Amino acid sequence: MKLPHRRRFLHLAVGAAALPSVSRFAWAQAYPSRPVRMIVGFTPGSPPDTVARLMGQWLSEKLGQQFLVENRPGAGGNISTEVVVRSPADGYTLLLVGPPNAINTTLYDKLSFNFLRDIAPVAGITRERLVMVVHPSFPAKTVPEFMAYAKANPGRLVWRRRATELPPMSLASCSR
Repeated sequence: MKLPHRRRFLHLAVGAAALPSVSRFAWAQAYPSRPVRMIVGFTPGSPPDTVARLMGQWLSEKLGQQFLVENRPGAGGNISTEVVVRSPADGYTLLLVGPPNAINTTLYDKLSFNFLRDIAPVAGITRERLVMVVHPSFPAKTVPEFMAYAKANPGRLVWRRRATELPPMSLASCSR
């Protein structure tokens, strides 16, 4: 799989920075003019679902149109991503994106979509610092050393995370 190049990232960053300077004519279109679906790849009541419902309520109040949360759990978020990819690229079907989407892109070889090509970022919702911690006696002191150790010692490592932590999430839309 080919990862995005720095140049593509820079193009996206420049494009995002230029958005406020778009002419008033482009802003004349009323969005949303009908209800918007927010697809969440996790079960109802999960932290991502809660974030989506709070964000949907806030967006509904601010924009005067319903933002409906639809849960499509399963396959590590691939089911929800596929729903959005197969939807029209009109901005009325949004995907709540999180770390599983990035992981799935590298983990699965035969997805029916290309996450980097088929999904366009819309907005970041949450930000958290993710920290990797090991005991001082552990032989690896850097992430590359840790990865090398994990490959050399399959099945010997166990990782944990707090059940209450919330991964960073963003809204995205189909870009086809």
